Amino acid sequence: MTDYDAGYAGALAWDGLPGIPASAGALVWDDSGRLLLLAPTYKTGWTIPGGVMESTGETPWEACRREVYEETGLEVTRGRLAAVDTRPAKPRKAMGLRFLFDCEPFSAEAVAGVVVQAEEVREYRFVEPEAALLLLRPAVRRRVASALAARAAGTGCVYLQDGMPVEGVSA
Repeated sequence: MTDYDAGYAGALAWDGLPGIPASAGALVWDDSGRLLLLAPTYKTGWTIPGGVMESTGETPWEACRREVYEETGLEVTRGRLAAVDTRPAKPRKAMGLRFLFDCEPFSAEAVAGVVVQAEEVREYRFVEPEAALLLLRPAVRRRVASALAARAAGTGCVYLQDGMPVEGVSA
């Protein structure tokens, strides 16, 4: 078994083909242009709302909406796909797909109603994008930074490998 194969140990789908873990995250904004960050209870540092897609056939957009609602009580109704990121396989850990959605801004009234999922989130805050990049965990930081750069350039969705744009691949 190669290191590559070992990365897929235990990651087979019901049909016996390699199952690739996938998750969806959200760039959630307030109407002042600040980004929502969460401090999870189960790991250090800051992240964005999101999580693993359910194996019941949940789509990336459905997972994004569900995770934002579960973690914050905010109901996302509009967004755009900002990035698709492939996380490399590691020994005993399968390669993963990460979908990142840029969601519509929420009003001050909606933001005031945030209720975090206490089991998973110990703290939340809305921060300026530049400050958010300093706080985010490295893998999430790379993904968010690439999506924000594409957003600023008006280039749309960006394809990433471990959070970095790939030369020759465009939206």
